[in-house]
Amino acid sequence: MNVVLLFAGQGAQKVGMGKDLAESYPTVRALFDQADATLGYSLSNIMFEGPMEELTKTSRCQPALYAHGLAILEVLKSKLPDLNITATAGLSLGEFTAHAAAGTFDFATGLNLVFQRGSFMEEACDNTKGAMLALLGGEESAIRELAQECDVDVANLNAPGQIVLSGSAEGITDAAAKSKDKGIKRAIPLPVAGAYHSRLMKSAQDKLALALTIAEIQSPSVPVVCNFEARPVSTPEEIRSTLTSQVTGSVRWVESMQHLIAAGHSTFIELGPDTTLAGLMGKIDKSVKVISIKDAASLDAAVAALTAV
Repeated sequence: MNVVLLFAGQGAQKVGMGKDLAESYPTVRALFDQADATLGYSLSNIMFEGPMEELTKTSRCQPALYAHGLAILEVLKSKLPDLNITATAGLSLGEFTAHAAAGTFDFATGLNLVFQRGSFMEEACDNTKGAMLALLGGEESAIRELAQECDVDVANLNAPGQIVLSGSAEGITDAAAKSKDKGIKRAIPLPVAGAYHSRLMKSAQDKLALALTIAEIQSPSVPVVCNFEARPVSTPEEIRSTLTSQVTGSVRWVESMQHLIAAGHSTFIELGPDTTLAGLMGKIDKSVKVISIKDAASLDAAVAALTAV
Protein backbone atom coordinates (compact mmCIF):
# COMPACT_ATOMS: atom_id res chain seq x y z
CA MET A 1 0.00 0.00 0.00
CA ASN A 2 1.54 3.30 -1.17
CA VAL A 3 0.72 6.31 1.00
CA VAL A 4 1.72 9.96 1.41
CA LEU A 5 2.01 11.23 4.98
CA LEU A 6 0.61 14.68 5.85
CA PHE A 7 1.42 16.38 9.15
CA ALA A 8 -0.60 18.98 11.05
CA GLY A 9 0.29 22.62 11.50
CA GLN A 10 -0.11 25.02 14.40
CA GLY A 11 -3.74 25.41 15.47
CA ALA A 12 -4.44 21.67 15.42
CA GLN A 13 -3.38 21.19 19.07
CA LYS A 14 -5.90 19.86 21.59
CA VAL A 15 -5.56 19.25 25.33
CA GLY A 16 -5.35 15.47 25.79
CA MET A 17 -3.47 14.93 22.52
CA GLY A 18 -1.44 11.74 22.63
CA LYS A 19 -2.62 10.68 26.10
CA ASP A 20 -4.55 7.56 25.03
CA LEU A 21 -1.71 6.60 22.67
CA ALA A 22 0.85 6.86 25.50
CA GLU A 23 -1.38 4.74 27.75
CA SER A 24 -1.85 2.08 25.04
CA TYR A 25 1.65 1.91 23.51
CA PRO A 26 4.95 1.81 25.45
CA THR A 27 6.80 3.06 22.32
CA VAL A 28 4.73 6.26 22.39
CA ARG A 29 5.32 6.74 26.12
CA ALA A 30 9.06 6.29 25.49
CA LEU A 31 9.02 8.85 22.68
CA PHE A 32 7.21 11.41 24.85
CA ASP A 33 9.64 10.69 27.72
CA GLN A 34 12.51 11.36 25.30
CA ALA A 35 10.85 14.64 24.28
CA ASP A 36 10.51 15.69 27.94
CA ALA A 37 14.16 14.84 28.64
CA THR A 38 15.41 16.60 25.49
CA LEU A 39 13.49 19.81 26.20
CA GLY A 40 14.08 19.83 29.96
CA TYR A 41 10.39 20.25 30.86
CA SER A 42 7.30 18.03 30.74
CA LEU A 43 5.92 18.63 27.26
CA SER A 44 3.81 15.47 27.62
CA ASN A 45 2.09 16.82 30.73
CA ILE A 46 1.15 20.02 28.86
CA MET A 47 -0.14 17.88 25.96
CA PHE A 48 -2.17 15.58 28.21
CA GLU A 49 -3.45 18.00 30.85
CA GLY A 50 -3.10 21.53 29.43
CA PRO A 51 -4.14 24.14 30.29
CA MET A 52 -5.05 25.18 26.73
CA GLU A 53 -3.44 28.63 27.23
CA GLU A 54 -0.10 26.91 27.87
CA LEU A 55 -0.46 24.36 25.05
CA THR A 56 -1.40 27.12 22.60
CA LYS A 57 1.87 29.01 23.20
CA THR A 58 3.91 28.82 20.01
CA SER A 59 6.93 27.44 21.88
CA ARG A 60 4.78 24.63 23.30
CA CYS A 61 2.38 23.66 20.54
CA GLN A 62 5.05 23.33 17.84
CA PRO A 63 7.07 20.62 19.67
CA ALA A 64 3.78 19.05 20.86
CA LEU A 65 2.45 18.63 17.32
CA TYR A 66 5.84 17.37 16.11
CA ALA A 67 6.06 14.71 18.85
CA HIS A 68 2.40 13.72 18.42
CA GLY A 69 2.69 13.20 14.65
CA LEU A 70 5.82 11.08 14.94
CA ALA A 71 4.36 9.03 17.80
CA ILE A 72 1.36 8.10 15.64
CA LEU A 73 3.71 7.20 12.79
CA GLU A 74 5.78 4.94 15.08
CA VAL A 75 2.72 2.87 16.00
CA LEU A 76 1.34 2.87 12.46
CA LYS A 77 4.60 1.45 11.09
CA SER A 78 4.69 -1.24 13.79
CA LYS A 79 1.13 -2.32 12.93
CA LEU A 80 1.59 -2.10 9.16
CA PRO A 81 5.21 -3.09 8.42
CA ASP A 82 4.44 -3.31 4.69
CA LEU A 83 3.20 0.29 4.50
CA ASN A 84 5.13 2.02 1.71
CA ILE A 85 5.59 5.72 2.43
CA THR A 86 6.16 7.35 -0.95
CA ALA A 87 6.28 11.04 0.04
CA THR A 88 5.62 13.40 2.95
CA ALA A 89 4.42 16.97 3.47
CA GLY A 90 3.30 19.11 6.38
CA LEU A 91 1.47 22.40 6.84
CA SER A 92 3.90 25.06 8.06
CA LEU A 93 5.30 23.58 11.32
CA GLY A 94 4.23 20.16 9.99
CA GLU A 95 6.94 20.39 7.32
CA PHE A 96 9.52 19.74 10.06
CA THR A 97 7.57 16.64 11.15
CA ALA A 98 7.44 15.53 7.51
CA HIS A 99 11.23 15.85 7.29
CA ALA A 100 11.74 13.84 10.48
CA ALA A 101 9.41 11.13 9.10
CA ALA A 102 11.53 11.04 5.93
CA GLY A 103 14.80 10.76 7.86
CA THR A 104 16.12 14.27 7.08
CA PHE A 105 17.04 14.57 10.76
CA ASP A 106 16.56 12.43 13.86
CA PHE A 107 13.77 12.93 16.40
CA ALA A 108 15.82 14.95 18.90
CA THR A 109 17.34 17.24 16.24
CA GLY A 110 13.92 18.04 14.81
CA LEU A 111 12.43 18.52 18.28
CA ASN A 112 15.10 21.06 19.19
CA LEU A 113 14.59 22.86 15.88
CA VAL A 114 10.81 23.18 16.32
CA PHE A 115 11.20 24.26 19.94
CA GLN A 116 13.62 26.98 18.82
CA ARG A 117 11.39 27.92 15.87
CA GLY A 118 8.39 28.23 18.18
CA SER A 119 10.36 30.26 20.73
CA PHE A 120 11.74 32.60 18.06
CA MET A 121 8.28 33.11 16.58
CA GLU A 122 6.83 33.73 20.06
CA GLU A 123 9.48 36.42 20.65
CA ALA A 124 8.68 38.00 17.28
CA CYS A 125 4.95 38.04 18.17
CA ASP A 126 5.73 39.74 21.51
CA ASN A 127 7.86 42.39 19.79
CA THR A 128 5.42 43.24 16.99
CA LYS A 129 1.72 44.02 16.80
CA GLY A 130 0.48 41.58 14.21
CA ALA A 131 -2.70 39.76 13.25
CA MET A 132 -4.06 37.27 10.70
CA LEU A 133 -7.25 37.19 8.65
CA ALA A 134 -8.87 34.22 6.88
CA LEU A 135 -10.63 35.16 3.65
CA LEU A 136 -13.32 32.84 2.31
CA GLY A 137 -14.45 33.12 -1.29
CA GLY A 138 -12.98 35.62 -3.70
CA GLU A 139 -10.33 35.31 -6.39
CA GLU A 140 -6.67 34.89 -5.51
CA SER A 141 -5.75 37.84 -7.75
CA ALA A 142 -8.21 40.10 -5.89
CA ILE A 143 -6.85 38.95 -2.53
CA ARG A 144 -3.27 39.63 -3.61
CA GLU A 145 -4.40 43.10 -4.71
CA LEU A 146 -6.01 43.65 -1.31
CA ALA A 147 -2.84 42.52 0.49
CA GLN A 148 -0.77 44.97 -1.53
CA GLU A 149 -3.18 47.85 -0.90
CA CYS A 150 -3.22 47.19 2.85
CA ASP A 151 0.54 46.47 3.05
CA VAL A 152 0.12 42.95 4.46
CA ASP A 153 1.32 39.53 3.26
CA VAL A 154 -0.35 36.41 1.85
CA ALA A 155 0.38 33.84 4.56
CA ASN A 156 -1.49 30.69 3.53
CA LEU A 157 -3.07 29.43 0.32
CA ASN A 158 -4.86 26.58 2.08
CA ALA A 159 -7.58 25.59 -0.37
CA PRO A 160 -9.53 27.10 -3.26
CA GLY A 161 -11.52 29.93 -1.71
CA GLN A 162 -9.53 29.88 1.53
CA ILE A 163 -6.58 32.27 1.77
CA VAL A 164 -5.05 33.81 4.91
CA LEU A 165 -3.48 37.28 5.15
CA SER A 166 -0.93 38.24 7.80
CA GLY A 167 0.69 41.49 8.88
CA SER A 168 0.35 44.55 11.07
CA ALA A 169 -2.83 44.79 13.17
CA GLU A 170 -3.76 48.03 11.37
CA GLY A 171 -3.19 46.51 7.94
CA ILE A 172 -5.29 43.45 8.78
CA THR A 173 -8.13 45.63 10.14
CA ASP A 174 -7.97 47.63 6.91
CA ALA A 175 -8.04 44.42 4.81
CA ALA A 176 -11.11 43.14 6.68
CA ALA A 177 -12.93 46.43 6.08
CA LYS A 178 -12.16 46.43 2.35
CA SER A 179 -12.67 42.70 1.72
CA LYS A 180 -16.30 42.93 0.54
CA ASP A 181 -15.27 45.44 -2.15
CA LYS A 182 -12.93 42.77 -3.56
CA GLY A 183 -15.71 40.18 -3.87
CA ILE A 184 -14.66 38.23 -0.77
CA LYS A 185 -17.58 36.52 1.00
CA ARG A 186 -16.24 36.39 4.56
CA ALA A 187 -13.28 37.86 6.44
CA ILE A 188 -12.57 36.08 9.73
CA PRO A 189 -9.94 37.41 12.17
CA LEU A 190 -7.90 34.46 13.50
CA PRO A 191 -7.26 33.98 17.24
CA VAL A 192 -3.45 33.96 16.97
CA ALA A 193 -0.64 35.62 18.91
CA GLY A 194 0.84 37.42 15.92
CA ALA A 195 1.49 37.64 12.20
CA TYR A 196 2.88 34.23 11.19
CA HIS A 197 4.22 33.84 7.63
CA SER A 198 4.67 37.58 7.22
CA ARG A 199 7.57 40.03 7.20
CA LEU A 200 6.92 40.60 10.94
CA MET A 201 8.53 37.19 11.53
CA LYS A 202 11.87 38.31 10.03
CA SER A 203 13.71 38.21 13.39
CA ALA A 204 12.53 34.61 13.93
CA GLN A 205 13.60 33.69 10.41
CA ASP A 206 17.12 35.03 10.95
CA LYS A 207 17.52 33.13 14.23
CA LEU A 208 16.15 29.89 12.77
CA ALA A 209 18.58 30.18 9.84
CA LEU A 210 21.46 30.03 12.34
CA ALA A 211 19.94 27.05 14.16
CA LEU A 212 19.49 25.20 10.85
CA THR A 213 23.12 25.93 9.87
CA ILE A 214 24.43 23.87 12.79
CA ALA A 215 21.74 21.15 12.74
CA GLU A 216 22.70 17.77 11.29
CA ILE A 217 20.64 17.42 8.12
CA GLN A 218 20.78 14.80 5.36
CA SER A 219 18.85 14.04 2.19
CA PRO A 220 15.43 12.52 2.95
CA SER A 221 14.66 8.91 2.03
CA VAL A 222 11.44 9.92 0.21
CA PRO A 223 10.35 13.19 -1.44
CA VAL A 224 9.37 15.92 1.04
CA VAL A 225 7.28 18.67 -0.57
CA CYS A 226 8.16 22.06 0.89
CA ASN A 227 5.59 24.79 1.57
CA PHE A 228 7.70 27.66 0.24
CA GLU A 229 8.21 26.35 -3.31
CA ALA A 230 5.50 23.65 -3.48
CA ARG A 231 7.97 21.05 -4.75
CA PRO A 232 10.13 18.28 -3.29
CA VAL A 233 13.46 19.31 -1.73
CA SER A 234 16.29 16.83 -1.44
CA THR A 235 19.69 18.39 -0.66
CA PRO A 236 20.61 19.62 2.85
CA GLU A 237 21.30 23.06 1.36
CA GLU A 238 17.85 23.50 -0.17
CA ILE A 239 16.17 21.99 2.90
CA ARG A 240 17.86 24.58 5.15
CA SER A 241 16.99 27.34 2.70
CA THR A 242 13.30 26.45 2.27
CA LEU A 243 12.68 25.81 5.99
CA THR A 244 14.18 29.24 6.67
CA SER A 245 12.22 31.03 3.92
CA GLN A 246 8.98 29.41 5.07
CA VAL A 247 8.93 31.50 8.30
CA THR A 248 8.09 34.72 6.44
CA GLY A 249 6.96 33.14 3.14
CA SER A 250 3.57 31.92 1.97
CA VAL A 251 2.40 28.38 2.71
CA ARG A 252 1.51 27.16 -0.79
CA TRP A 253 -0.57 24.20 0.37
CA VAL A 254 -2.90 23.97 -2.64
CA GLU A 255 0.03 23.75 -5.07
CA SER A 256 1.88 21.33 -2.79
CA MET A 257 -1.07 18.93 -2.79
CA GLN A 258 -1.62 19.38 -6.52
CA HIS A 259 2.04 18.50 -7.10
CA LEU A 260 1.62 15.22 -5.19
CA ILE A 261 -1.66 14.36 -6.94
CA ALA A 262 -0.13 15.10 -10.36
CA ALA A 263 2.72 12.74 -9.45
CA GLY A 264 0.14 9.94 -9.14
CA HIS A 265 -0.37 9.79 -5.37
CA SER A 266 -3.96 9.01 -4.40
CA THR A 267 -3.91 7.80 -0.77
CA PHE A 268 -2.91 10.22 2.00
CA ILE A 269 -2.68 9.72 5.76
CA GLU A 270 -3.09 12.80 7.98
CA LEU A 271 -1.29 12.52 11.32
CA GLY A 272 -2.38 15.14 13.86
CA PRO A 273 -4.95 15.95 16.56
CA ASP A 274 -7.66 17.13 14.14
CA THR A 275 -8.84 16.60 10.55
CA THR A 276 -8.00 20.00 9.05
CA LEU A 277 -5.83 18.63 6.25
CA ALA A 278 -8.48 16.13 5.15
CA GLY A 279 -10.96 19.03 5.03
CA LEU A 280 -8.61 21.11 2.88
CA MET A 281 -8.01 18.17 0.54
CA GLY A 282 -11.76 17.83 0.08
CA LYS A 283 -11.71 21.34 -1.37
CA ILE A 284 -8.54 20.78 -3.44
CA ASP A 285 -9.40 17.41 -5.02
CA LYS A 286 -12.28 15.18 -3.93
CA SER A 287 -10.99 12.21 -5.93
CA VAL A 288 -8.14 11.39 -3.52
CA LYS A 289 -8.50 9.51 -0.26
CA VAL A 290 -7.36 10.98 3.06
CA ILE A 291 -7.36 8.88 6.24
CA SER A 292 -6.99 10.98 9.40
CA ILE A 293 -5.34 9.54 12.51
CA LYS A 294 -5.61 11.61 15.68
CA ASP A 295 -5.89 9.10 18.56
CA ALA A 296 -5.92 5.38 19.43
CA ALA A 297 -9.46 4.78 18.07
CA SER A 298 -8.81 6.45 14.70
CA LEU A 299 -5.47 4.62 14.51
CA ASP A 300 -7.24 1.25 14.83
CA ALA A 301 -9.82 2.30 12.22
CA ALA A 302 -7.05 3.40 9.83
CA VAL A 303 -5.17 0.13 10.25
CA ALA A 304 -8.38 -1.81 9.51
CA ALA A 305 -9.09 0.33 6.44
CA LEU A 306 -5.55 0.03 5.08
CA THR A 307 -5.41 -3.72 5.75
CA ALA A 308 -8.68 -4.24 3.88
CA VAL A 309 -7.40 -2.60 0.70
